[in-house]
This record gives sequence, structure tokens and C-alpha cells, in this order.
Amino acid sequence: MASNTRTMGNLPSGVGICSTIPDIFYLPELVFGGLVWILIASNYVQPANPLGWVMFVSVFCFLVTFIWMLVFACGSHQNSGGWAAADFAYHSLAAFFYLSASVALAYITLRDTSLPGLQYYRVNISAVVFSFITTLLYFVHAIFSSVRWKSF
Repeated sequence: MASNTRTMGNLPSGVGICSTIPDIFYLPELVFGGLVWILIASNYVQPANPLGWVMFVSVFCFLVTFIWMLVFACGSHQNSGGWAAADFAYHSLAAFFYLSASVALAYITLRDTSLPGLQYYRVNISAVVFSFITTLLYFVHAIFSSVRWKSF
């Protein structure tokens, strides 16, 4: 006999965030986002305006992701469907922000080959690569968060 009940989604807490998809992406997002932050902060800043956007995005997403991870690790979400929707909304916004920052950073890096020394150019290239990797991580996290949200 078929049951008409539907299982609700489950938001992990504690160590469970290290073993469930999409929550397993928190640590790589923090690592690669932190690398973008460090590489941009340690580099020659010219022009300041687009790189300021990249710094804002990397610092904002790093801090919010860390706080988000703590909320999930402590179980403050109380397995609510609203938190699943908020998880999807935040990671979608973060993916969009990182995509815009990555494109701006790549444009500046390709346009500005007159930086003093090859070291700055290499650091910028590394920041672009890590920025696009972080964008991909946030995008994949958003997709899996939407799947989890729909299961509530």
C-alpha cells in the first residue's frame, strides 16, 4: 500500500554539515574565498574602484558564509523550511556577486599588463582563477540548496 505522506527535508546540524550536500561546500567556499581576499589585499591596487568591489564581495561572502556555517553547525535553524529558502537565496546572491567580481577582476587583469613587475600579474591571475572557482562553488551550493528547499 502506497503512503501519501511525504518526507520533509532535513537541515543538518553539528558535524553533519561536513558530510551532507550542499553543506559540504562551506569549507571550500571559505578557503577559496579567503584566498581571493588575501591575494587582492596583498596586491598592487590600480584601479581601485573595481578591485574595491572584488574586496567587498570576498570579505562580505567570507564573513556571511562563516556566520551561516556557524548557524547550521549550532543547529539554530531548528530544521525550518524558511532557513532552507534563505540558504538558497544567500548562495544564489553570493554566486551572482562573485560572478560579477570575477568578471571585473579578469577584465582588469587582462587589460592592465603594465603593472610594475611580473609578480603582480601572477598574483592577479591567481586571484582570477580562485575567484572563478569560488563562483562555481557558490553556484553549485545554490543549486543543491534549491533541491533541498524544494524537498521541504
